[in-house]
Parts: sequence; C-alpha cells; structure tokens
Amino acid sequence: MVADETGQAHASGHIWRRRPAWLTLALFAVLVLALLGTFALIFATVDAERVQREQAARTSAVLAALDGIVAATLNGETGQRGYYITYDRRYLEPYDQGHAAYLAEIRALRRRLGREIDPQQAALVDEIERLGDAKWAEMAGTVELVRRGELVEARVRTLSDEGQLAMEGLRQAVGRLERTERARLDAATDSAAVAEARVVPSLGLLAVIIAIALVLGLWQVIRTAQAQAAAANAALIAEARDRADLLARELNHRVKNLFAVILAIVKMSARGDTAAAPAVDRIAKRIHALVTAHDVTQGRLDGEGEVDLADLVAKAIAPYRSDSERCNLAGGALVVSGRHAVPLGLVLHELVTNAVKYGAWAAPGGLLEVRWGVDADKTVRLVWQERAAAPLSLPEDGVPAREGFGSALIRSSERQLGGRIVRRFSPEGIMVEITFPHR
Repeated sequence: MVADETGQAHASGHIWRRRPAWLTLALFAVLVLALLGTFALIFATVDAERVQREQAARTSAVLAALDGIVAATLNGETGQRGYYITYDRRYLEPYDQGHAAYLAEIRALRRRLGREIDPQQAALVDEIERLGDAKWAEMAGTVELVRRGELVEARVRTLSDEGQLAMEGLRQAVGRLERTERARLDAATDSAAVAEARVVPSLGLLAVIIAIALVLGLWQVIRTAQAQAAAANAALIAEARDRADLLARELNHRVKNLFAVILAIVKMSARGDTAAAPAVDRIAKRIHALVTAHDVTQGRLDGEGEVDLADLVAKAIAPYRSDSERCNLAGGALVVSGRHAVPLGLVLHELVTNAVKYGAWAAPGGLLEVRWGVDADKTVRLVWQERAAAPLSLPEDGVPAREGFGSALIRSSERQLGGRIVRRFSPEGIMVEITFPHR
C-alpha cells in the first residue's frame, strides 16, 4: 500500500512537471495586455483631466476679462453722464479710470485667449474691440462738447441712438464669446468624464484578472509543493507505518506474555495443594479464554478481512462464564467487516465486566441474553439483555449518577462503528442495543 502511494506521488509530481506551459504563458499574456490597456486608459484620463483643468482656467480668465470690459465701459458711461449733468470735473475721474481699465482688459482678453484661438472667437474679439472703441468714441465726443461748453450739441449726441446701439452690440458680442468659451469648457469636461468612465471598469477588470492570476499561481505552487512533498515524504511515511506496526505487534506479544506469566503464577501457587487444583484449573481456563478473546477482539492490527460475530461474542463472554452465570446466545453465524472487530470487542468486554461487577452476574442466578441479526435495511443489530436475580438499586431517573471510562469508551466505539449504541437501565438489569452497517 505504501509502495502504491509512493508510486502515485511520484507519478503525480511527474505529470504536473510535464504539464504544458501554454496556459501559464496565455495567462501572463492576458495580464500584460490588461496592464498595458489600463495604463493607456489611465494616461488618456490624466491627459483629458489636464486639458479640462487648463480649459477651466482659461475660461475663468476669459470670462473675468469680458466682465471687466463691460464693467469698465459702464463705469466710463456713468462718469460721462455725471459730467454732462453736473458739469463737475470730478466725474471725469471714474471716466478716465474706466477707459484705462477697458484698454487693459482688451489686452488681457487677447492674451488669455492665446495663439490657440479659433477663427470664430478671433472674429468675436475683433467685434468686441470695435464696438467698445465705438462706444468710448461716442462718450469721448460728448465729454469734449461739454468741456467746450457746447451743451446743445452734447445733449443731441447723448440722446441719439449711437451710444445705445454700440453698448447693446458690445453686450451681445461679449455674450456670444462667453457662450463659445463655456462650450469649450463643457466639451473638455465631457471628454474627461468619458475617460474616467472608461478607466473605472478597466481597473475593475484588471483587478479581477490579477486576482485570477494570483489564485491560479497559488494553486499551481500548492499543487507543485504537494507533489514534491508527497514524493519526498513517501519513504518517511512508509518507515513510520512500519515502526507503528512493529510497536503494535510488540505490545500484543507482551500482553500475551503477561497472560502466560499470570497463568504460571496461578499454577505455581497451587502446586502441591490437591484441594486447590479444581479452582486453579477453572482459573487457568478463564485465563486461556481471556488470551483467546484478546486475540479475536484486540489483536487485529490491519482491520482487514472478516470476523464471525458469533465467535466474537462467545470468546468475549467465555472467560467469565460458569455454571452459576447463565447465558443465552442467539443469532448464529454472522460475518462482519474486520474493521468492526476492535470497537465491538472493546464494547463487549466492557459490558461483560460490568455484568460481573454490577449487573446480572454480580450475584448467582442472573441471566444474560445476547441476540444478533441483520435487519432488512442491511443493518446489524446486537441486543445485550441482562436479567438480575434480585432488583438492582438505581437512581430515580434510572440513569447512573456518574459516567466513567466505560461510557466514554462506548461513545468512542459508537463513532468507530459508524452506528448507534443505546443503553437502557432498569432495576431488572441493563439492555444495550448496538446497530451498525453490515458492510
């Protein structure tokens, strides 16, 4: 069996090492392509966000310049109207400041639009400057007429539509340029959003691919390590099993020697005493029966083969039977698996020793009945029924107050049998029902 496991381990490791590498190479290629694609999307997203930030800064600066142009023109118009109405030269100060601010904002507008200005925006800037200059020319003419004292001409010029039309045209041109600049910003923002929307699922897909690669890599490492470990440890496992079998055989041999020593001591103790010979003979027979029961119930090391349940029960009970201990066995020959011999033998030994100490055989006249058979569902059923000569003393609930080693042994044997062991206590005696699969 060990040789088979060793051969299988070597074969498994050899097959694993011969496994073609195309699967690993394909996984590596997919991982590299996913990484490259994700990095490309990340770079595209970063570039789109950079363009969006630059466009946002440019749009903000252009809008500020346009607001400055309109505000400077309105301030100049306010100063011009105040000077016309009051003839107070102090109103010329906001007029002059507005004119200077207007010229500065025009230069700032052209600078902030830069060389990448499109033809439509360039035409709008030229129109804004032309309309702004026309409005300032109209206001300058009015101021000059007032300064010369030509108030009638100044009034006529103020009431004309020239200045109003220029100011209205300026506002409209500024509005169109604002809309075109905002449209550029919206386009840059949408482009950045699209790039971000692409990169998120790509990162998720990359994470899944990396996780799969890690799992497959770990699986391959574990499989390789297991194959190598199995091949390397097969000899050590075989050696350990050989040592365990040797120790078990040595233990059984020592137990048999111990029985032989006890038997020799008993015979030597009665040597020369003819009156004790019958008792010594009965004790010797019981010791021989114990040796036989040990061989049947606890001497099997491999758990293979088959065991006759009738022989197992008879040899477990034989060391304790006598004319005063009545026993009925019913069931006939029933072959069970050899792996059931040890747990069944331990349970039977525990039951019979308890019967001698506390149960039906604790006093003369008791009866032990053991019957066994196979049910329709292929389940082996063994019933151990004790009938004491006198009622036994039990607690009110009918269950012993303390469970000792024997109860733990029975529960352990129940698991080994793969069945159930049910005990029922009564003043008449204990009944134990053991069931387990036949095969």
